Amino acid sequence: MRKVKLADTGDLPVWRRPYVLLIVMAAAMPMAFAVWTAVLQNFVIEVADFNGSDWGWLQSVREIPGFAAIAVIVLLLFIREQVLALISLVLLGVAVALTAQFPSFQGLLMTTILSSVGFHYFETVNQSLQLQWLPRDRAPQLLGWIVATGSATSLVAYSLLVIGWKSFGLTYNFVLMTAGSATVIVALGAMLVFPQFESHEPQIKKMVLRRRYWLYYALQFMAGARRQIFVVFAAFMMVEHFGFEVHQVTALFLINFLSNMIFAPVMGRIIARFGERRALLFEYSGLICVFLAYGGIYYFGWGVILAAALYVIDHLFFALAMALKTYFQKIADPRDIAPTAAVAFTINHIAAVFLPVTLGYLWIASPGAVFGLAAGMASLSLGLALLIPRHPAPGRETVLAPLLRVPAE
Repeated sequence: MRKVKLADTGDLPVWRRPYVLLIVMAAAMPMAFAVWTAVLQNFVIEVADFNGSDWGWLQSVREIPGFAAIAVIVLLLFIREQVLALISLVLLGVAVALTAQFPSFQGLLMTTILSSVGFHYFETVNQSLQLQWLPRDRAPQLLGWIVATGSATSLVAYSLLVIGWKSFGLTYNFVLMTAGSATVIVALGAMLVFPQFESHEPQIKKMVLRRRYWLYYALQFMAGARRQIFVVFAAFMMVEHFGFEVHQVTALFLINFLSNMIFAPVMGRIIARFGERRALLFEYSGLICVFLAYGGIYYFGWGVILAAALYVIDHLFFALAMALKTYFQKIADPRDIAPTAAVAFTINHIAAVFLPVTLGYLWIASPGAVFGLAAGMASLSLGLALLIPRHPAPGRETVLAPLLRVPAE
C-alpha cells in the first residue's frame, strides 16, 4: 500500500485525504456499534432473560478490553495505527454480526468481548490519529463535523430500524447481521482506497506517563466512571422501568443522534471560541443537574417524558467531551499522542471494569442511588475542570503549573 506523508496529502484527490478517512471511519463504526447498542437492552431481557445483575456483569466484561487498551502500544510495534484502526473495525463488525447466534449469558460474554476489543482498540487509535492529523487551530471544528458524521450514520441506521422493526417484522439476527456486515464492508473498502498516511512526528512506541499530564489523566478517569453509569443504566432504565420496546428505544436514540448531528459542529465552534475550560465546566454543571433529575424519577415518581428528555440532554452534554481531546492536543508533546491515547483509554476504563457489576447490585436495591453517585462524580469532575487554564499549552497544563514549576520530562 502506498505511503504518503501528511505534508504531501494536498496533492491527493479530496476523497483520498486523511480527514476524509477519519470521516469514513466515523461513519463505519456506528453502523455496527450503534445498532448493537439500540437492540441489546431488549435482546438480553426478552431473549436471554437477563436481570440487573446479569446486565452489570456483561457491561463490566465489555469494559475489560478498554482497560487493556494499553496493549495497543505493543501492537503498534508491528502494525501501523491506520491499519490497526481498520482491522479493529472489521473485528467489531464480525462480532456484532454473530451476536444473535449466541443468546445465552456465556455466549453474549464471548461476542461482547470480541466486539469490545474491536470497538475500544479502534477508539484508542482513532483518537490518536485525529490529534495527529487535524491541525490544532481547526481541530475543535473538524472534530465537531466528525462527531456529526457518526451521528448522521446512526440516525440513518436507527430510522431504518424504527421503520422496519414493526412494519417488516425484523428479527434480532437479521438486524445485527446486516449492521455488522456493513461495517466490515466499509472498513475493507477503506483499506483498499486510502494510502497509508505518515504523521509529521514519529510516535513513541512505549508507555508514556508524564507528571505534567496528571490533570488530563484525572479527568479521563472521572469521565470513564461517570459515563459508565449513563451508558449502562440510563437506557436500561427506559426498558426496565418504563417498558420501552425496541422501536421505542431506537426512536430515543434516533432523537439523540439527530440532535448531535445538528449541534456537534456548533459545540466544536463553541470550544474553539470559549476554550476547553469553559466548555467542560458547562458540561459538568449540566450533568450534575441531569443525574440528580434521573434520581428524582425514582424518588418522586416523575414520568417517562422527563426521563426521555433527560436522556437526550445527557447525550448532548457528553458531546462536549471533545474538549478533553483538544485540551490534551494543546499540552502534549506531538510524539506522545499515540502512547498517551492508549494510556488514557486504560485510565478511562479503570472504573468501568468494576462499576457496572457493583452498581448492578446497588441498582436492584435503589436505582435512584446509582444516579446520585453519578451526580457526585460529575461534581468532582467540575472541581478538576477548574484547574484547566484559559489557554493551555506545554508548561501551562494546569493553573497550578506555573506555581509548582513541574518540569517537562
